[in-house]
Amino acid sequence: MPDVHILGIRHHGPGSARSVAEALDALAPTLVLIEGAPELDPIAALAGDPDMIPPVAGLVYAVDDPRRASFYPLASFSPEWVALRWALANGSSVRSIDLPETHGVAIRQRLAQRELLEEADGPEEAAGPREPVPTVQPTAGDARQGRDPIAALAGAAGYDDPERWWEDAVERREGSVLERFAALSSAIAELRRDESAAAPVVGHDGELDLAALADPLGTAMTALREAAMRTAIRAASKGGDERIAVVCGAWHAPALEPASFPSAAADRLLLRGLPKAKVAAAWVPWTASRLSYASGYGAGVSSPGWYRHLFEHARSGSASDVATVWLVKVAQELRRQGIDASTASVVEADRLASALATVRGRPGPGLDELDDAALSVLADGNPLPLSLVHDRLVVGDDIGSVPAAAPLTPLAADLERAQRATRLKPAAHPQTVTLDLRTDAGRARSTLLHRLRLLGIPWGAPVDAGRTTGTFKEAWELAWSPELAVAVVEASVYGTTLASATAAKVAQDARDAPDLAALSELISQCLLAETPVHDVVARLAERAATHTDALELLAAIEPLATVCRYGNVRGVETGEVRAVLDETAVRACVGLPPAAVALDDDAATALRSAVESAHRGLTLLEDEDLLQRWWRTLGELADHDRVPGLLSGRATRMLLDAAMLDADTVATRMSRALSIAADPADAAGWIDGFLTGDATVLIHDPALLALLDEWLGSAGTDVFDDILPLLRRTFSAFTPAERARIGQRISDGPSAATAAAPDVDAAAAQAGLRAVARLLGWKVVS
Repeated sequence: MPDVHILGIRHHGPGSARSVAEALDALAPTLVLIEGAPELDPIAALAGDPDMIPPVAGLVYAVDDPRRASFYPLASFSPEWVALRWALANGSSVRSIDLPETHGVAIRQRLAQRELLEEADGPEEAAGPREPVPTVQPTAGDARQGRDPIAALAGAAGYDDPERWWEDAVERREGSVLERFAALSSAIAELRRDESAAAPVVGHDGELDLAALADPLGTAMTALREAAMRTAIRAASKGGDERIAVVCGAWHAPALEPASFPSAAADRLLLRGLPKAKVAAAWVPWTASRLSYASGYGAGVSSPGWYRHLFEHARSGSASDVATVWLVKVAQELRRQGIDASTASVVEADRLASALATVRGRPGPGLDELDDAALSVLADGNPLPLSLVHDRLVVGDDIGSVPAAAPLTPLAADLERAQRATRLKPAAHPQTVTLDLRTDAGRARSTLLHRLRLLGIPWGAPVDAGRTTGTFKEAWELAWSPELAVAVVEASVYGTTLASATAAKVAQDARDAPDLAALSELISQCLLAETPVHDVVARLAERAATHTDALELLAAIEPLATVCRYGNVRGVETGEVRAVLDETAVRACVGLPPAAVALDDDAATALRSAVESAHRGLTLLEDEDLLQRWWRTLGELADHDRVPGLLSGRATRMLLDAAMLDADTVATRMSRALSIAADPADAAGWIDGFLTGDATVLIHDPALLALLDEWLGSAGTDVFDDILPLLRRTFSAFTPAERARIGQRISDGPSAATAAAPDVDAAAAQAGLRAVARLLGWKVVS
């Protein structure tokens, strides 16, 4: 029998990684077994490629549903990564021995289906489908199950930092490194003393015990995984290797000691009949931020930047060297922020950190001591500058890379080619790029980003391009996250290149579009992505020709008009789109007046938004025939007695701004809308529609202002209380200067209503008048 050594580690622990390296050097095993998905074995050799730069992650996904995926993140300080690189560098065989993901993916799929069924039996709102979320298997079942045994041991010893406890109790302990691992395994065995034997999760009827597998502590899954690892160790022991090293999570170490193995038959019984799914594997870049707890993934590292620093510098230097170099980095980062951090202050901070460690009974400064020293000495007690230091140094902005030889889906390979061609390099932290669409390079970048958005790969999000009067400029905020690797795999079902996949995805989106506005927006996105729009236009024309809903017809106009107006920036043909726009606009103009009659407040508000959208689109085109038809339609809205005031007032204002009505006609219509016979709430709606967002007409037209002032002055108390909220919303959209000028106009020239008002006790009204004056921005003179 070979000599089998179990090395129980803390996943992503730099102390564990150093201990593993030391143990492997001492053992010189011919075979290294690592807790991880066996599906990664065919591509494990790529870890030795110089172009494979951590952090990276093994990605294992279901071929028929890539959203069912697991990540296995690895950093330079991960013990698994150290073991893998050691084996490749020393000519030893290396294998992964965890439960195969062909079973893991299938089990999680069954659990997800069970959860949906349970929700469907509960409240109605919980029964809808939910988007599957990729899971992360950080080669660390402990973290996933809510167990961190090293943290438990550290807590028992009075430590709040597991790595600090490891450093003090394991790294600095006397004796060989193998004795340290044996002692750790013995301690974990004590934590697991009361565990009961696991029962099979597949019954005699072949059905999974989903209730047991759904246990939040993961007891059943732990049993399956440990049975799989023991089975792999037994098989490896028969392979002729003299020395075998097993690198696994510390929680599993006692269960994987050959002396404590249950019978092989018992393990076979646990693994019998597990479901399977077809899976594939690949390497993908990972980021430092995704190694942290704050990212939502239980990868087990709260300070990946600090841990990388520990791993890289603690091997060759003392604890004080590690602290000094770290404080130098902090000072450099503060200087980049324009904060003075002198060499003398770094020395003083180093002394303070060492003193704090001594007071706290620790052998050397840790991150807590360094943070406290930096806050006191380098940042003068101001925590704000150190927040950026935390993001850049404690967490880090590293993003890994994988070699060109790594297996990729055809779509992922095409994306990498496009990224190289456009010189858009993925980065972990958000970066803003501004594109000039008048250049070939700018259009190529824009096309790539728009195609990715259509495919559901949101690498970039459009942001404000700043002050510009043209349409040749775009700004994007780019941030690459590891989840996008799954999105790329998922989009691969549509095609092997970005162009073909986008075209296929657009065709599906056109078939599934819920309304005309969605189809119109899809056409706009297609033109931005330089994707053929013929099928989408045909679908839109077909639906528009039989559609009678004025709201949907109006909502479709602006996106189509934008395409027709600005499509020439990208040199695309918009003739088909213009034909559909003309037909849609005509049908909307015919259907709008009858659709606007006798609406409640919510329906009137929705239709008003659609009218404003269509108005923006049609005025953008500057087509005289369409505009004349539109003006006639708005005239019908403005004149119709049964159209809500919110709509008729808005239509009146649009006609006034377009010089299609004169001031006298507008005054007549306002007078009618605000007459005593009119409903006060509808009159307030008319005012809101007429004045929305622009007070200029009241400032420059005394007659309209007088009408409004007279109406408000004559309103009874009950009526005024009812209309006040709507009026407040209308006037709150005006600038303070506009409100002040309106108030000044009223004070300069009283309306007929105020002139006919009864005598007012001026002395008694002084307090109220002063308060109103201050609200209007007037200067109050004593």
